[in-house]
Amino acid sequence: MKILNCVVAVFLILLSLLQTGSSSIHDFGQAFPIVEPDPGHTKLRLARAGLEAIERIKTPVAAVAVIGPYRSGKSFLLNQLLSLSCDKGFGVGHMRDTKTKGIWVWGTPIELVVNGVETSVFYLDTEGFESIGKSNVYDDRIFALSTILSSVLVYNLPEMIREADIARLSFAVELAEEFYGRSAGQDIAFEPAKLLWLIQRDYLQGKSVNQMVEEALQHVPNLDGDKNINKVNQIRDSLAVMGGNSTAFSLPQPHLQRTKLCEMTDDDFDPNYITKREQLKELVASIIRPKILQAKPLNGKEFVLFLEQILEALNEGEIPSAGSLVEVFNKDILELSLKLYNDGMVKMVLPLSEESLHIAHKSSREVAMKAFEEQHFGRRHANKSVEKLCYEIDKVLKNYILANEYKSSKLCEGLYTRCEDYMDQLQVLRLPSMAKFNAGFHQCNQSFEKECVGPSKTSYEQRMMKMMGKSKSLFIKEYNHRLFNWLVAFSLVMVVVGRFMVKFVLIEIGAWMLFIFLETYTRMFWSAESLYYNPVWHFVVATWENIVFSPILDLDRWAVHVCIIVLILVLYWRCYGRWKNTSYWLLPMYSSLKDLRRSE
Repeated sequence: MKILNCVVAVFLILLSLLQTGSSSIHDFGQAFPIVEPDPGHTKLRLARAGLEAIERIKTPVAAVAVIGPYRSGKSFLLNQLLSLSCDKGFGVGHMRDTKTKGIWVWGTPIELVVNGVETSVFYLDTEGFESIGKSNVYDDRIFALSTILSSVLVYNLPEMIREADIARLSFAVELAEEFYGRSAGQDIAFEPAKLLWLIQRDYLQGKSVNQMVEEALQHVPNLDGDKNINKVNQIRDSLAVMGGNSTAFSLPQPHLQRTKLCEMTDDDFDPNYITKREQLKELVASIIRPKILQAKPLNGKEFVLFLEQILEALNEGEIPSAGSLVEVFNKDILELSLKLYNDGMVKMVLPLSEESLHIAHKSSREVAMKAFEEQHFGRRHANKSVEKLCYEIDKVLKNYILANEYKSSKLCEGLYTRCEDYMDQLQVLRLPSMAKFNAGFHQCNQSFEKECVGPSKTSYEQRMMKMMGKSKSLFIKEYNHRLFNWLVAFSLVMVVVGRFMVKFVLIEIGAWMLFIFLETYTRMFWSAESLYYNPVWHFVVATWENIVFSPILDLDRWAVHVCIIVLILVLYWRCYGRWKNTSYWLLPMYSSLKDLRRSE
């Protein structure tokens, strides 16, 4: 029985573990961390619980982030905006160290209709600046991440705007200079947050909060040329230009006893504070917009992917910058543009001429650059991404140039070798024919000119000219000599044919005359050189060429077949034709003794 109980207990424990591992958050009415500091408190890492709260949202999302110095009442302010008490909302600390670590989100968004679109608004609480035990780089990362994620960035400042508060806006200014002011429509890549200066102070010396902000943004005299003052003055100028992207609001203290605010209700607060708080809620609701990326509002899952991408960019360098952020954002767009270039180039069938390759490269590059220009992030820092895209395109182009050179060389080498082999075959024709050699010469040259393309064509054309020239010179050199020998052999063959086969006296006589002429007269009266320039020899050559090679008959190819046919006809005539036609012949013929007796 005890064993059975133990088994059941183990089973229940395993079941509970499985359910715990596979279950999601059921109560989203609480605060969750979405970003936490690493152990060294210099970089940031994701917290899955808060991301799950955001990923479940299907509608467009927007974020309101509150930033500011530590112990400035950011968490309390967020609870007031969400109408939550301290024990139910964001944790509020009263000690010297900061209560919030990293960035937290309230799990239940506020549903608003913005420009006719239902929007889920998340409120983000951030770790305060200048707290103990942190580096300035960590504060910069918190501020940078809040600036990029939020649609409304509430800069919560107690009492007044200090020089350091303006200097801290350098990253926001840099982002605004990169992304702010782009025209509406498809050209919007990323829209920076609306900046809300929130001054928590009861007495403003008779000035409005807008006047206070304007005065804070006026140039500080810098007679000594201090670089830090110059930098802050530049930020002031940029913030002044961004006036349409920022606003200011003053919020009085809810009660003099700040450490006991969480124990109070609205009945205990100053009525003026209650009025201003409600106005602040309305102001935030009026300026909030869905988070837009690439002209598209982000839902929960897309917002989390956006967050992951930002965090990767901010953690990559030692100091976060708009430039590094732009490069990470443009990474996918750069890869897409490079793919468009590759898609255009891969359609080419190599080898191509250098001009055709350049035209294809130019066309594909224009498509890639146009796609990048339409979708890229940033303006000034986008130049680095453009340079990188050009560099990658040049790398791909170099590979295509090398591949084109290789394939062109391979193709032209094959054509050259084929022509070289063909020229060698023409050198050893059984029946030498200048007409056939010239026809083969032109055919080979034309096929090479037509089929050999690419950068290797020029060098192989030079090789072809040399090879063809040598081949033709060699053929001409041997042609007359071989033709002379063929004519001598032909005269002897015709002597045999006329004497023993056909038995035509005139054929034998003519053959002997040709043989004697070639072997005696030409050697006695014509030199080897003058023979080939003699009109009689030209007539002999022309006659030979007409017999050996013509468009109708290539005797070199069909010589064996023709000889066999002629031999068959001669044998037929010798065996049968003579006996049937024993009458008179027009030509004198040899007669045997048997033939003479028959005639008698």
